[in-house]
Amino acid sequence: MADIVDIAVGAGSFSTLVTAVQAAGLVETLKSPGPFTVFAPNDDAFAKLPPGTITTLVQNIPQLTRILCYHVVPGKLKKEDLANLGIVTSVEGSTININCADGFEVKNATVLAADIEADNGIIHVIDTVILMG
Repeated sequence: MADIVDIAVGAGSFSTLVTAVQAAGLVETLKSPGPFTVFAPNDDAFAKLPPGTITTLVQNIPQLTRILCYHVVPGKLKKEDLANLGIVTSVEGSTININCADGFEVKNATVLAADIEADNGIIHVIDTVILMG
């Protein structure tokens, strides 16, 4: 089975995320055994950010790394697991609210595709880049 990075690369709809992960030097981490749960913003999610945001983040690697790590949770958590927890703590250290009462939402993002299994975790595709705070 492919790992999280290989799935993101192969999907074709995560080019911005893959570029950001490469810029932040997180490829090897996300290829490691983990396991990880990744809330993966697709390219449309990154396109919603204000103009210039992605360029600014790529020039500020510590901030980019922090934002990317906020999209990763330790463990292999499927939708059902997340619904039971309600709140999870990201690798970055901040909490993320999960709402499965009406659909599947992660903080302010809607999950477009859930429970994509990877060799080293689970991917949930989200429609918005989530931010701490």
